Amino acid sequence: MEVKDQIETSSMPTTYGSRLFADFTPERDATTVLRLQAAGAIVIAKATMGEFAQRYVSSAAGIIRNAYDPTRNPSGSSGGTASAVAANFGLVGIGEDTGGSIRGPAAVSSLVGLRPTLPLISRFGMMPASPTQDTMGPMTRSVLDAARVLEVIAGYDPNDPVTAESYGRVPASYTTSLKPDALRGVRLGVLRTPRDSAQQARDPEGFTAFASLFDAALADLRALGAEIVDSLDIPALRQRGGGGNDYETEEATDAYLAQHPNAPVKTLADILTSGAVVPWRARSLYGSAGKTTDDPGYLAVMKRREALRTGVLKAMAHPRLYAIFYLTFPARATVIAEDVMTNPRPRDGYGLGDNRGLSPTLAYPALTVPAGFSPNGMPAGLEFLGRPYSEAQLLSYAFAYEQKTRHRRPAPSAPTIARPGR
Repeated sequence: MEVKDQIETSSMPTTYGSRLFADFTPERDATTVLRLQAAGAIVIAKATMGEFAQRYVSSAAGIIRNAYDPTRNPSGSSGGTASAVAANFGLVGIGEDTGGSIRGPAAVSSLVGLRPTLPLISRFGMMPASPTQDTMGPMTRSVLDAARVLEVIAGYDPNDPVTAESYGRVPASYTTSLKPDALRGVRLGVLRTPRDSAQQARDPEGFTAFASLFDAALADLRALGAEIVDSLDIPALRQRGGGGNDYETEEATDAYLAQHPNAPVKTLADILTSGAVVPWRARSLYGSAGKTTDDPGYLAVMKRREALRTGVLKAMAHPRLYAIFYLTFPARATVIAEDVMTNPRPRDGYGLGDNRGLSPTLAYPALTVPAGFSPNGMPAGLEFLGRPYSEAQLLSYAFAYEQKTRHRRPAPSAPTIARPGR
């Protein structure tokens, strides 16, 4: 398996996508790594990532490319994990998700990607960006594999106190609920309008193709027995939820680096003044500098977040919804800009139409499952969002949909997996 290079491994370097950490090997392993190894997993590689957990380029490894079309981006920041699993370099991967970094790459790589309820999985041994949103989760080629990985890594860890909330809320198994008829009688709500409609103007052909895929997914869900409540209206979504949360970054980064005596730098200020970070990521990190969770703006972020939680739960309560679903992206992954490594504002349309931000803002679970391909062969992802600790239900819905549709197909760039003895 591959592990995103944001997650500590004592047996190999952990770079966070930055050449600053090219020779940095932690003296400990992340809790998730230890649990996977105890279950028999072999970490064969660290998957490259967008530098310090944003986008799809890094000073450590350059540009990450989409396994289905190398001219297009793999989403971020767990794009390396997604491309590696999609290209058959490993059976499963572990990604990290602050604002969509598991589900975005999974969607554009025809994979299953699960962002869990925030306290469900320990973040110990993972560089933070926004602790009230950061989490990690499985990126796999099947729902069954995602459920198997989740069974191993979920649960309380005293090294990450927030996981205490999950105590007693982790089922004995996430695989026993995976049944082809799991959607029968389940009421699902539809979010049709992208949180950002700019992608429609940029890629009308892709937008139209993905709209057709979404209509087909609706038909498939109905055929599986789901009751569909169409066109949900959640007014708080129009306020962009709890976005703009960069108040936690500097404090969290400095506290994390202080845990590593052998780290090459000690603070976010050291990182920014090094001159080593790719221009786009340096520009975005500068926006976090000097901010703290004591700032009035942080209170505004938290108030918007609570308003969105209330709005989503209200939208689910009145029609008795089990989950909400939507396209992770409403159009194709965009073409990589020629100057993406050098321009602090590359014009590549990255993230336009992005629906990934809803789940991190809420700290609720969301799961992306393959939903088919556009005419030019680019994958789409259907995303299910549920209430806290509803991972077993979301996995069961995705499994039923996956078994009926069988949308996933290998990437053209993927090597053939040889059978034993051949």
